[in-house]
Amino acid sequence: MKIFAETPRLILREMTLADAKGMLALNSDPDVMRYIGTPVVTTIEDNIKGIEFVRQQYDELGIGRLSVILKETNEFIGWSGLKRVTETLNGQSNYLDLGYRFIQKYWGKGYATEAARASLAYGFSTFDDAKIYAIIMPDNSSSRNVLEKSGLRYVNNFIGYDEDLAWYEISREEWITTEH
Repeated sequence: MKIFAETPRLILREMTLADAKGMLALNSDPDVMRYIGTPVVTTIEDNIKGIEFVRQQYDELGIGRLSVILKETNEFIGWSGLKRVTETLNGQSNYLDLGYRFIQKYWGKGYATEAARASLAYGFSTFDDAKIYAIIMPDNSSSRNVLEKSGLRYVNNFIGYDEDLAWYEISREEWITTEH
């Protein structure tokens, strides 16, 4: 199993079918899914399909979301990382998108920011992309805080997936010249 990034508290590794139970805990919580724009996922089978989709992205696009493991306990606490978006959104296509989702009992502990920063470091050191982007629902203040603490800046609101969304970005130059 490949590890893509480590922080003092976290391991970001490839997602595997062994993560299905953790993904079910994550994706079946309405509070976790509140700002995702998709319904809760309540079956282990549907979570396995989601993991298989991520693994397909690894094979086809060379990147996908990563399982986040708490070093202290070796627990799955959520996912983070980059994915390659090939469709066009907000005038951009074929870009790296930063995302994260954590089981609710791990909120408020700085894990999302820690994982986001590790994901940005991995992305800028591994890929040639000049920028990395993130999309959130505008009223998701917690996610906005994570993005801003990670160095991303708000660019604009736009309509995507039939919803009002907020677009954030960070350039390679901004990443290099800021403390992270």
